[in-house]
Amino acid sequence: MIPFFNNFFQKYQRMSAPEMSFWDHLEELRWMLFRVIIALVVFAIAAFSFMFYIFDNIILAPAKPDFFLYQYLCKLSQSFSLLPNFCDENFSVEMTNLELTAQFFRHLSTSGWIALILICPYILFELWRFVSPALYEHEKKNIRWVFLFGSIMFFIGCLVGYYLIFPMTLRFLYQYSLSDVIHNQLSLASYMDNFITLILIMGLIFEMPLISWLLSQFGILKKSFFKKFRRHAILILLITAAVITPSGDPFTLSLVFVPLYALYELSIFFVKADEKEEDEVSLARI
Repeated sequence: MIPFFNNFFQKYQRMSAPEMSFWDHLEELRWMLFRVIIALVVFAIAAFSFMFYIFDNIILAPAKPDFFLYQYLCKLSQSFSLLPNFCDENFSVEMTNLELTAQFFRHLSTSGWIALILICPYILFELWRFVSPALYEHEKKNIRWVFLFGSIMFFIGCLVGYYLIFPMTLRFLYQYSLSDVIHNQLSLASYMDNFITLILIMGLIFEMPLISWLLSQFGILKKSFFKKFRRHAILILLITAAVITPSGDPFTLSLVFVPLYALYELSIFFVKADEKEEDEVSLARI
């Protein structure tokens, strides 16, 4: 991997403007970070202004019984008797705030997190602008699509986290009880920490094909790796799905496992084949 970065910087110096020195490149990096921070601040201010609407209608929506996923699963469970019953109209999350300043600072921090998620495509665009002088024309064409694909997959992962993973996790854990004497009451901090963490984790997990492609370009990953460890991956993904949604029923487990396994199989498509596999394909064509 070290030779790769050495070649990259040599190409960057060769293909950039001849008069640009190391400090000029550093200056470009500084301005790139400055533009990203400005975009983050602008979007954070916008999110801060609409936070009351965002909180009531988006962030707290999974805590209400009329959330669309619960309604859909209720209708589905009525049609298929083997599925768990999701028609609990009494489900409602009681939330409390334990610290005087917590709501205001949560308002600020949530604005920042929302802004960071929204400007992810712009961050990737700035990275593209920074590294593009070091690339040849055919490499630029490929990398451009890679950045676009990475942005789309990140947002898809965040949407899956919001519409599926977090609601199912919240519903199970909030309704779980060791005794009828114990009543669950959720703190604002606990709700928001799990909300942001699960959504961001899913966004990053959906970058698996992109990360696999990058590692393949470095020569670290090959198709044979995925094929060799497919059974191990299935077991790990099953455990991961069980941890994310520890409800125990196969239906809920499959809701999480199937997208994760689909990502694993999709990653194989973006990884280079081994030399032996390439030779076999060439001989088959002949």
